[in-house]
Amino acid sequence: MSWHRSALSRVLDVGFIRLTGLFAIGVAVILAAIALQVGHDALPSIQQFGSRFILISQWDPVANVYGAWPQIYGTLVTSLIALVIAVPIGVGVALFLSEDFLPVGVQRPIVFLVELLAAIPSVVYGLWGIFVLIPILNPVGSFLNATLGFIPIFSTVPSGPSILAAGVILAIMILPIIAAISRDALISVPLELRQAAYGLGATRWETIFQVILPAAVSGIIGGIMLALGRAMGETMAVTMVIGNSNRVTGSILDSGSTVSSLLANQFAEASGLQISSLMYAALLLFGLTLLVNVLAEVIVRRFRLNL
Repeated sequence: MSWHRSALSRVLDVGFIRLTGLFAIGVAVILAAIALQVGHDALPSIQQFGSRFILISQWDPVANVYGAWPQIYGTLVTSLIALVIAVPIGVGVALFLSEDFLPVGVQRPIVFLVELLAAIPSVVYGLWGIFVLIPILNPVGSFLNATLGFIPIFSTVPSGPSILAAGVILAIMILPIIAAISRDALISVPLELRQAAYGLGATRWETIFQVILPAAVSGIIGGIMLALGRAMGETMAVTMVIGNSNRVTGSILDSGSTVSSLLANQFAEASGLQISSLMYAALLLFGLTLLVNVLAEVIVRRFRLNL
């Protein structure tokens, strides 16, 4: 007995495929439109400073000299600090909540609480950073400076907002992204792989580290790169705790700035070439986040091919 699809079912399938394809094209058109508009507004600054804009450390509206190197440096350093803190914690939480370490009735509330971190507004994170995190980190930073001050990253005495505080805030904000995506990747590992490992005499931890994690590594890396893009573009919370000083410093205990905090602080009062320079900085940030997403796709595909 053969089964035939109705004409209406075929029409709906074709319509759905075309509609989703149209949406995909629409997303690409929106991204292109954003890039073109930002690039057009940044053109005077591009013509004025060219590639030197990336290396200039001065931001002087009076002299009409602009450069985004301190902000690019601050963006990269704070994002790196966030990854160093959030990746091991996030993957550890994902492992803890995907394996049977806890009863299901206990796992679900914890999963909900972790994912709830993503729903907290960034300005609330910023206020918490000012009134709670910075007072906690200052004594810690003083201790690190007193004991490890010979290391350049701890070479200054903290006095309030700092790059470290911004990195910690970002780590908390990207933690639910890493944990949620890593947990989904770990849960999607076929049960047969676990059973085969146990059947060969592997222990639980041998199975986790030698079978489950390698099988889920592409999804975990994808989540990490997505979190990196989120960290690089965060604005309000970072602006409130980083200090917004236009300088490059080797110490994470000192204040700094990011591209997003530069835009938040200066765009409202900018005019002329300064607006164009801010748009140039925004274009660079747009390019960095796009590069991160492209790199994530390349890494994920490579790992999938190797498995």
